[in-house]
Amino acid sequence: MTAVYYALGVVLFFVAILASIGLHELGHLIPAKAFGGKVTQYFIGFGPTVWSTQRGETEVGVKAIPLGGYVKIIGMLPPDAEDLGERQPDGSLKVRKSNTGMFTQLISDARAAEWELVQPGDEDRLFYRMAWWRKVIVMAGGPTVNLLIAFALFSVIFGAYGVRELKADSGRPVLDEVSQCVVPYVEQRTDCRADDPASPAAKAGLKPGDTITRFNGVAVGDWDQLKDLVRANDDGTATIGYLRDGVEHTATTNTTVEARPDSATDTTLREVGFLGVSPTTRVVATKGGPIFTLEQMGGMTRDSVVALAHLPVKVWGVAKAIAGVSERDPNGPVSIVGGGRIAGEAVSEQDFPLLDKVMFLLGLVAGFNLFIGLFNFVPLLPLDGGHIASALWEALRRGLARLRRRPDPGYVDAAKLLPVAYVVASALLVMGGVLIVGDLVVPVHLQSQ
Repeated sequence: MTAVYYALGVVLFFVAILASIGLHELGHLIPAKAFGGKVTQYFIGFGPTVWSTQRGETEVGVKAIPLGGYVKIIGMLPPDAEDLGERQPDGSLKVRKSNTGMFTQLISDARAAEWELVQPGDEDRLFYRMAWWRKVIVMAGGPTVNLLIAFALFSVIFGAYGVRELKADSGRPVLDEVSQCVVPYVEQRTDCRADDPASPAAKAGLKPGDTITRFNGVAVGDWDQLKDLVRANDDGTATIGYLRDGVEHTATTNTTVEARPDSATDTTLREVGFLGVSPTTRVVATKGGPIFTLEQMGGMTRDSVVALAHLPVKVWGVAKAIAGVSERDPNGPVSIVGGGRIAGEAVSEQDFPLLDKVMFLLGLVAGFNLFIGLFNFVPLLPLDGGHIASALWEALRRGLARLRRRPDPGYVDAAKLLPVAYVVASALLVMGGVLIVGDLVVPVHLQSQ
């Protein structure tokens, strides 16, 4: 049954992500059509077509590689200014091809391919001719849908289920787990091996359920205080006062120095004192509603922006883990494949209550949607943010021209940025491939989360 539940978790996750992709593309399609644009294709996936049907002027379908989706809005690239409005004898618009320079040829070929779909009567339905604010709405519609999905799912989690907080006994930390050995943080395992040293907590005789009261003579009021005291102790002597079944006890051990992350949000590893205990947590009801959800998502957004800034470095770390040069960071990025594995492990975990499994899956899907939404707002082509930036630049330079009483500079030619788009797309393909291979070869497991 474990294999069946694992498969169920993987399938549920992939279905949820594909639904999110489909809704993302609808976020582009609906406003594009509402503004009079012509949308010829709406597909989930890339590569060979698995299934499609014609709905009006739009072909709707599914492709073989479920790693994204797209809508085809005609007229994304304007023709060269000298060719604008010039038609062939058959009525199609003419776009001149150039043979000078690799990038010039790529841009010319892209324009030609774009304008092969333009038919007589489509002149007023071209994307590049839309008002700048309409372009922004069309391109922002997709990632905004992802953010709304994340908000809806997090609202359910925070409102109906709650958040994890540290459980305290009169404000003091209660132990949930006591490590029996010291396992390097980067090694994704929970089992103790023969050559693993015993943890300082195990040497002290601490057990789950013990309440820590003092550390080296300092009264402990909460978990954060205890953590700071332990980290600052390096490998020094640790005299620990604790309550067990209401009886006060004292134990002496030596903390050890280990590489551990600074916090849950800052995964930078630093050499600090280590004891080998974790606090008891419990789920508490959250009554903050939408405002509380927005506050929580605000913190997640800051963390995601930091993660985006460090993404190339993190992916390089995954590449080194694939090559066996280093261990994989358990808090590093994962692909949709890695997300599916984690979902499968969560659903098949026997000690995981059903409600916890459901909420974990919702949180996983919400987290992916939040990241996808933010990622698509990065102002680089071919991402949605690149088109948004082009539309805003068009509005700015046209506005400045009006203020200065100068001629209208016209539409922004996104085609001139295609070399950048090709470089960015290539980098995204490489990083995506590295993450997928990493999730197959050196996967991140649920226990590492």
